[in-house]
Amino acid sequence: MKNASLILNVVLLVAVVVLFILHFTQKPSGGGASGMNFTPSDVKVAYVNYDTLLKYYDFVKIGRDKLDAQAKSYDAQLLARQTSLQREVQAYQQGANNLTRGQAIALEEDLQKKGQNLQLFQQSLSQQLEEERSKVVEQLHTKLTDYLKTYSKERGIAAVLKFDRESDVLYAGDSLDISKDVIKGLNDAWKIESAKPAATTKPADTTKTKK
Repeated sequence: MKNASLILNVVLLVAVVVLFILHFTQKPSGGGASGMNFTPSDVKVAYVNYDTLLKYYDFVKIGRDKLDAQAKSYDAQLLARQTSLQREVQAYQQGANNLTRGQAIALEEDLQKKGQNLQLFQQSLSQQLEEERSKVVEQLHTKLTDYLKTYSKERGIAAVLKFDRESDVLYAGDSLDISKDVIKGLNDAWKIESAKPAATTKPADTTKTKK
């Protein structure tokens, strides 16, 4: 009876050891505690070269041309006002000896006020130009991210990185570069968008009189 009990204990010990080994060596079937049903190697990642995008995306080129034209227009307006003020200053200096003290003080105050207004005008133009530039950047971001959502979903891409000198990506192989494909898709979409007639608002008829 004692031998039978000893044999039974040995069998139970072996069974525990086998279960213990199976528990720690069997591969999880449910993807682990996180519930993930894929491994890191299954994740598909790509990148867009931002410098290439800025160079070849038609929307950016058109936006850049508009900003350059606007900047030149602002510079011309500012230069015209500066030139006009300089002429007034020169005229004051040349005729200062023929002015009374009161007239000189009045002209000096007027010129000083015009100088201050010129500075405010310059600041206003700079602010307007920066606002327009910010609009282009925001529109670019919206168009790119909206397009990539559809593009990535169709191709099973989990993440798209931005690759340029300021990004944290130090190296990425050419096989992950989707820049050309994305730029082509963006340009095709931009051609369709830009071909649509711009919505126009009919101006109100101000010649009508109220009854």
